[in-house]
Amino acid sequence: MNLAYTMQKFQDWFTQQWVIIWGREINPSENLWLIGPFGELNGIGETFIYQLAEKESLTIIKYSNSKGLLDSISDLNLSENEIKKLSIRVTDFYESTAEYKLKFIVKWNPIFKVFGYLVNRLFSQRINQLNIPTENTQTTECLTSEIIELVSNKTNEVKYTIWLRKVRSTGKVIYSGIYTTCMLPSGTTCIKAIFPLPKGNATVILKPSVGEKNELILDSSGKKFGDAGFYFLLNDSRGIFWSQYIKAFTDKLIVSDENERLKAKQTLKLWNFKVADFEYDMVK
Repeated sequence: MNLAYTMQKFQDWFTQQWVIIWGREINPSENLWLIGPFGELNGIGETFIYQLAEKESLTIIKYSNSKGLLDSISDLNLSENEIKKLSIRVTDFYESTAEYKLKFIVKWNPIFKVFGYLVNRLFSQRINQLNIPTENTQTTECLTSEIIELVSNKTNEVKYTIWLRKVRSTGKVIYSGIYTTCMLPSGTTCIKAIFPLPKGNATVILKPSVGEKNELILDSSGKKFGDAGFYFLLNDSRGIFWSQYIKAFTDKLIVSDENERLKAKQTLKLWNFKVADFEYDMVK
């Protein structure tokens, strides 16, 4: 029987063992669309950025307002008609993300609030990742939002783009993730967000489309391994790669420009039941 790496916290070992039992062994070279960096045992959050840079001989580039999650909205391979329809301000946000200030509100489904609390207590506080407030916020929370590039020392090309977001009042990391695009086996281009975890990562792959109100819709709904969706990836104690596709968990993000107000609504669902809504205001 394959075993997760043993010299780590029990809750990390347990969740990894669950992935090994219910997931599938994968060959990284045959699944490049899914593969991304893994976290180490001794720190995620901002620490991961420095660990990754040292491990892969990369230079960390910070504090530039010209950086976006995408070099160009054309990276999404939307149709010509969709590109024309898409709000110019939505496009600008993805191409110049670092120039925007973010505020957000959390609205939990009361049934799933205990789920958020458990994730926070068992994982988030310890690894400094996904520190989402466990109570509904009555007023908007200000976030710090920073685009960090990791540049190859050999080629001087950007290898990774990291979007680091923290709650301004506490300094706790909500998201520290690598953002890129990938092409699914079906040929569909998606946005891929990689969130490092001990000895692995959580990867969300979102399929883009443009809605009737010129908004960008990013949807992780899928049916099987190889589709858009939520994936756990890890190395076991022998260095073998494993992945588990979580069909029941979905993430849908709608970024829109309404009455000169740029905003986004993110909805998380489990077994098609709403877990939580995150509503963002983005101001340039």
